[in-house]
Amino acid sequence: MISEQLIREAIPSALQSVDIPGLGERHDGKVREMYSLRGKRALITTDRVSAFDRVLGTIPFKGQVLTQLSAWWFEQLSDVVDHHVVDVPDPNVLIGHEAEPLPVEVIVRGYITGSTSTSLWTLYDQGVDRPYGLDLPEGLKKNQALPTPVITPTTKAAKGEHDERLTSAEVVEKGLVDAVLWARVQEVSLEIFRRGQEVARSAGLILVDTKYEFGMIDGKLALIDEVHTPDSSRYWVADSYQEAMDRGEAPRQFDKEHLRLWLGKQGYKGEGTPPVLTDDIVAEVSARYISAYERLTGLEFVPGDQPPEPRIEARLAKYFEVN
Repeated sequence: MISEQLIREAIPSALQSVDIPGLGERHDGKVREMYSLRGKRALITTDRVSAFDRVLGTIPFKGQVLTQLSAWWFEQLSDVVDHHVVDVPDPNVLIGHEAEPLPVEVIVRGYITGSTSTSLWTLYDQGVDRPYGLDLPEGLKKNQALPTPVITPTTKAAKGEHDERLTSAEVVEKGLVDAVLWARVQEVSLEIFRRGQEVARSAGLILVDTKYEFGMIDGKLALIDEVHTPDSSRYWVADSYQEAMDRGEAPRQFDKEHLRLWLGKQGYKGEGTPPVLTDDIVAEVSARYISAYERLTGLEFVPGDQPPEPRIEARLAKYFEVN
């Protein structure tokens, strides 16, 4: 893994945004910019951190990890489902087909955990009957493995709001996704999650739960957005699990939840002005993202140059050339 010194040297220049004029319509997101032109989409990742629906700072190389790790996963899963990736010409850039996103996000859970009002554990602990329409066994403890992974579908909530709780039956009843396609989405999601768990296990991690987003490209189901990254998935360090369960604590986090826990210790719960991220927490989180990439892929993380704007513009020209 790259040295802590290199990470710390990169902190002042962590990539915050990329402006590529003349390359189509631009759409700004919380942590990335997107350009659309001629039926293709360029996803320009950044190193901005999003937690509690607020941009809180920059983490060096975070955007590059998300881009490269997602691209690696898409390739590993290409025999299961189509994906939107066309190419990754730069560590900061992912070129994807234009897709029509499904209005339902798929959350797959292998463990019963969480602390928000809509988390599976909270609802279960409160005695809610069949949370998310699921039949769960009695006597489960927080952070315990479920007998089999379960799907808790949701719609994308407005900023600052919790995602809508749905059952699989409601997805079809509300006309969000037809029954045949929804059955296919569930089948694919569970297989992708199973493979993710296997890779995580071999890397000394536990894939706890994750979010998948799907879309339609030329009438076919496709996996879109990012997949099995420290932002889209919850990972625990495997060798911390049993001791944590014995002590009634959460296992060691290996995802962006670690940053949220740090923010909580500073007294920040998502409201008001967030604290400034210190160099120490920035360097630690960056190292965790890079380590997650290297553990899961077995590859060495090689960072691109920063700032990359001129190089990105040149590399993207061939994809966005107007004949």
